[in-house]
Amino acid sequence: MDLQLRGKTAFVAASTGGLGRAIAEALAAEGANVVITGRRAELAEQIAAGLPSAMGIELDVTDADSRVSAIEQAAASFGPIDILVINGPGPRPGTASEASADDVADAFTRLVAPGHDLVSRVLPGMRERGWGRIVAVGSSGIQSPIPNLAGSNTGRAALAGYLKTLAAEVAADGVTVNLVLPGRIATDRVAQLDAAQAERRGIDAAEAKRRSEQTIPAGRYGDPAEFGAVAAFLCGAQAAYITGVALRVDGGLVRTL
Repeated sequence: MDLQLRGKTAFVAASTGGLGRAIAEALAAEGANVVITGRRAELAEQIAAGLPSAMGIELDVTDADSRVSAIEQAAASFGPIDILVINGPGPRPGTASEASADDVADAFTRLVAPGHDLVSRVLPGMRERGWGRIVAVGSSGIQSPIPNLAGSNTGRAALAGYLKTLAAEVAADGVTVNLVLPGRIATDRVAQLDAAQAERRGIDAAEAKRRSEQTIPAGRYGDPAEFGAVAAFLCGAQAAYITGVALRVDGGLVRTL
């Protein structure tokens, strides 16, 4: 299936690894001009060099000045941004009962404020041109809160509420806004969570992963490429009538529709 993204410019936040990189690679395979971003400029440039039409830019998604600079550099090289992928690191693990006021503020700073800021910088142009795609990497925790990830559950749910509201406001302008919710995808972040779980339970990381896989109907962790393909589809021409959706890619982990 040709997603008709050739020549479109995609800005993918936090795309030097994990789910962000998987989305960037999927979009590049569809012919989009892809902006790879991350805290390590040299790594972003290295990844971009291996893609058909891409550039690497330093970006700390939690820093306002860094976001402004990255968007400006991307537009200067590839023109207006047609596709925005919101992604970034989540707050540290922790329980809701132990969360401090600073922890709650950190969840907002890491997850809500960057997404809003990036949207505000690219949305006017998308509406003016009558075409745009905004896709956020969320978490299944916004539908079924994940134990010991209170900060992530809180911040990502707030971002989802903002994006769902936005989706209805811009749909008539040809701009879609969706979230893709990963379950247990085999990334470094999930490996870190498995390690933390193993430490708490006094088991090794391999055993923690095995126990986690047993809770997933598919019986395995997802491949990042599987997740990237779903996000890329939501950016394609064929998905023009899909907006305001939170689509899980979780192997059946969350037992609700």
